Amino acid sequence: MHEIIPTAAPRVTVLQHSSDVPLDRFARSLGEVRLVRLYAGDAVPALDECGDGLVVLGGQMNAYADDVAPWLPAVRALLAEAVAAGLPTLGICLGAQLLAVAGGGSVAIAAPPGREAGVVPVRWRREAWDDPVLAPVVQATGAQRPDDLEHPARTTAVVSMHADAVIEPPRGAQWLGWSDTYPYQAFRWGSALGVQFHPEASPSLAVRWALGHTDVDTAAVHAQVVAHDAVLAATGELLAAAFLDQVRAAVGREATAA
Repeated sequence: MHEIIPTAAPRVTVLQHSSDVPLDRFARSLGEVRLVRLYAGDAVPALDECGDGLVVLGGQMNAYADDVAPWLPAVRALLAEAVAAGLPTLGICLGAQLLAVAGGGSVAIAAPPGREAGVVPVRWRREAWDDPVLAPVVQATGAQRPDDLEHPARTTAVVSMHADAVIEPPRGAQWLGWSDTYPYQAFRWGSALGVQFHPEASPSLAVRWALGHTDVDTAAVHAQVVAHDAVLAATGELLAAAFLDQVRAAVGREATAA
């Protein structure tokens, strides 16, 4: 069954692929959320059932693992429909990878650079300065104008935990951010933003993920997320609030058109 998290409007549908990759901090940041537990048998909603916005979380499977997660083809199709309809959409980690594939891009499974884990600095491209969701995050780096983003200090600390990676974004997408290990940390495809990192993850969740991987130094991850917790929390709040602003703006445009 779908879980309704009663908070304020707007209405956002969240797709959860794995029990251990939840909304976490975003549970209290995304307004009125309809949580669809795909791993527990909930059906992928139709576009007209998604409300005012769509969030696709991460998961333990890869973006092509239709045999493991038979709902993935429907999720990819929904993401393409959401962009075509202009529905504000946020894809996180696996969600971003599914978004890339839905738009004709591609994902490398167990990418050669290896797993990116812990707190990593993300650098921003000029295009991110005006992005409807990332702009507040980018400007929180202290940059005063787009040219400032070229300074190596203008980075954003984020939680990362992935071995697969987007190697080709959707056709026509804007490339927005990168890290030293992986280039496509953020991209925009129409109404959808994909982020490879985890703005929703608390320190306890990041450590729980680290414990599940033999190629991750859990103690190092713990030290990093605790040391950067205040910044990580602030970044997540900025991103969630900006996404809700995008949703409200889209709702306003629809109301005006009607």
